[in-house]
Amino acid sequence: MNDTSTAAGAAAADRRPLRLGTRRSKLAMAQSGQVARAVEQLTGRPVELVEITTYGDVSREALAQIGGTGVFVSALRDALLAGEIDFAVHSLKDLPTTQPEELALAAIPVREDPRDVLVARDGLTLETLPDGARIGTGSPRRMAQLNAWARAHGRRIETVPIRGNIDTRIAFVTNGELDAVVLAAAGISRLGRTAEITQFLEPDSVLPAPGQGALAIECAMTNAPLAAALAELDDPYTRVAVTAERSLLAALEAGCSAPVGALADLLADGQVVTEMRLRGVVGSTDGKTLVQLSITGPVPSSGEGAVAMGRELAAAMLDKGAAGLMGERAL
Repeated sequence: MNDTSTAAGAAAADRRPLRLGTRRSKLAMAQSGQVARAVEQLTGRPVELVEITTYGDVSREALAQIGGTGVFVSALRDALLAGEIDFAVHSLKDLPTTQPEELALAAIPVREDPRDVLVARDGLTLETLPDGARIGTGSPRRMAQLNAWARAHGRRIETVPIRGNIDTRIAFVTNGELDAVVLAAAGISRLGRTAEITQFLEPDSVLPAPGQGALAIECAMTNAPLAAALAELDDPYTRVAVTAERSLLAALEAGCSAPVGALADLLADGQVVTEMRLRGVVGSTDGKTLVQLSITGPVPSSGEGAVAMGRELAAAMLDKGAAGLMGERAL
């Protein structure tokens, strides 16, 4: 093959559509579509979505019962390693805390609102729901904090384990089966359904899952040109915050279905970000026991610094008895 034909082949390869692996859910398709458009602008190459079914999508068991960790991720990663797709988009909170050596976490874009929200009948809030209200969630973390809130305020609620996509969960409210459900603000926003939110749950009441609201873009470690292009979508502040949160989760030796909440806030002095506050919580699902602590320090200048911050807070929480709550799961 002469130099001309080699160059022509390379040019043709550069025009080949990039294959983006995504789960089939409406939310996954929406957030993958956002990333696809950004990558097309960056690279000038078309991006096609490759729909992949994960174990978490087909199982009807509670996430806590099937382990939670990796159930929405493994099939996408297998497709990456097999060369069936070029890159994948995940909800960061679904990623196991250990990163495979063969895969690059090429970008963590700017995070959406990390908070949880309430979608309740008749526009109600936690404070105005009647005693005995039935609130749906599939998350032991949310159950623990909602029940702790109710106890602290002398209220009586029933947290009901549910599964399903956002449409399915909201339908539990609209059909009268439940009084409210708790969902992630980011998911509702990406689907354009924020009008159905009746209350944003502030982190002082309900800490989100580690990494909630953030996306993770992965590609093969061997695909250095693509990794470099995707890195343009990376937000360093989001990355350092979620790295600290996930480090806390890892140090507690807990999976993404454990009753653990964490949030790293970047604190600004005027217009300059100067400090980071990392908050963490572990609780029993009945709300009787919560271990909730925080630490504040300079914004870590590296991933290693963020990891160290998460480990420091985890050690303090373990000293306060968090280890005894790690086995809590939703029924």
